[in-house]
Amino acid sequence: MACETTVILFKPDAIEKRLTGKVLSRFEEAGFVIRGIKMMQLDDTILREHYAHITHLPVFPALLAFMSRTPVIALVLEGEDAIARVRELLGPTNSLTAAPGTIRGDFGENMMINVCHASDSTESAAIEIRRFFKNAEVFGF
Repeated sequence: MACETTVILFKPDAIEKRLTGKVLSRFEEAGFVIRGIKMMQLDDTILREHYAHITHLPVFPALLAFMSRTPVIALVLEGEDAIARVRELLGPTNSLTAAPGTIRGDFGENMMINVCHASDSTESAAIEIRRFFKNAEVFGF
């Protein structure tokens, strides 16, 4: 197993439903270490960059509106096989197919309103860390 870092974004539904503490505790209980955390308002520029792979889809305007509805909380988590393990804790992107006991299965509503974004690869994680955090905002102990 490799020690990895991953990015989590607590989406507006998590903020509005006050789920961040519950969800964050699940990550910590699973052994992940917080290396960076902050609240930020995502603007069109960063959202278009982050979702560049789907800006052409009809759902994109709704996603843009949703993700800018409230500030998000961004995290950098570290742990053994963090990317796969975090995604396992979250469950599938579509909350309607997520099993009970997963974060999305317990708190999500659908494909978009699904509590958290998580990096899907080590390459994505590296890009997303640079996108959402300055070097001085990520800490190693």
